[in-house]
Amino acid sequence: MPTSTWFRLNVAKRERVLQVAMREFGEHGYSTGSLNTIAREAGIAKGSLFQYFSDKLEFFAFVCDEASRRIREEMERRIAVLDFDQPFDDWLFDVFCEWTEYMTDHPLERSVTAATNFELDNAVRSVVRDTANQHYLQVIHPTLKLWRERGDIREDADLDVLATLMLQTLPFLALSPYYDGLDPILDLRGRTPAEQRPVIRKLIAGFRPMFAPHK
Repeated sequence: MPTSTWFRLNVAKRERVLQVAMREFGEHGYSTGSLNTIAREAGIAKGSLFQYFSDKLEFFAFVCDEASRRIREEMERRIAVLDFDQPFDDWLFDVFCEWTEYMTDHPLERSVTAATNFELDNAVRSVVRDTANQHYLQVIHPTLKLWRERGDIREDADLDVLATLMLQTLPFLALSPYYDGLDPILDLRGRTPAEQRPVIRKLIAGFRPMFAPHK
């Protein structure tokens, strides 16, 4: 948690620090991003960062948490208006399409997602990945339970396995179209959201035997 000094900053200044930090970490990674650059571009003294946060790891976690929260809340809004009367695999297709469209339209949040997934420093990666994963799982776990209660996921399906698969698939879909070397099989690199849709259909068809009710 930030210190009380952080919360005494006016809202515009806090938002400026956050935006600059997201851009810096999104471009250069957490552990290799420049705190000097963040302080300079945010219009604060570098030493002030450590009046707001106890150390770098807490600052990294806070930036990741704020970016992840924004992504989650927007996706929750999008998911809320989807058709829940359709089968689970059709609904999942709609969710994945909304996800890829969001990532196309929000390059800053996408870059922070990349920094979180690609971080090389083990201690930093542990902190930021754990932070981001909690936001994913706040949506994934309740959703899978809901669909099993509705009968679209069979009773003997392992929800932990399905949750793990979703946790791996979402960053893959978010980043593969924009970063080289992530997808040597399905060739998502450079595809627009519309061009990604057949690949998403293919992925869901491959997942379906893991959850589809027995006929």
